[in-house]
Amino acid sequence: MQTVFEIAKDIVRREGGYVSDPDDPGGPTNHGVTIHTMRRLGLDLNGDGDVTRADVQALTQAQAVEIFIDHYFHAPRIDALPQPLQATVFDMHVNAGANAIKLLQRLVNDMGQDIAVDGKIGPHTIRATYAAYQDAPNHMADAYGIARRGYYYKLADRRPASRKYARRRDGGKGGWIKRAEEFLSPHYHLSAADHRKRVAPWG
Repeated sequence: MQTVFEIAKDIVRREGGYVSDPDDPGGPTNHGVTIHTMRRLGLDLNGDGDVTRADVQALTQAQAVEIFIDHYFHAPRIDALPQPLQATVFDMHVNAGANAIKLLQRLVNDMGQDIAVDGKIGPHTIRATYAAYQDAPNHMADAYGIARRGYYYKLADRRPASRKYARRRDGGKGGWIKRAEEFLSPHYHLSAADHRKRVAPWG
């Protein structure tokens, strides 16, 4: 079983280094930490009184790991979820914010529970998630991963500028899809043909 530190290091590995993609709403990002997150946390690394692109570029991998553990794992209470769900929800929370928790809440409701879909992990969400998990302990993490993959496809359906994250230039699976499938059992991975069929309407 991975520790939260190991999971966070894997997230930093997936995110890569510094990027500033005009199609990414997150803006300048380093090791997966956006400039918006750094401003929210007041991380003025060079001490000039403002959080700018230079501060994002100065962020180290170790600092990113610490940010993820403190603010994307412990603070939202992902550590209170059933252990098999923690890594994938944590990874998606870094990647998609509160949408990761809303996705879990919708899945829990689909599994027969009744909780608000508010993107917050409180006592009701924790109890309902454990109840749903107890009903399907060998399948819930995969169910979440499948829903996560679908979330990325649907996001790209709605936002053409984001399609490059779900489909490579050669038509293969993009980073979003491969990232979701890292947390899926292999037999739930889409074949290359099924992926191309799913993205065919994008042109």
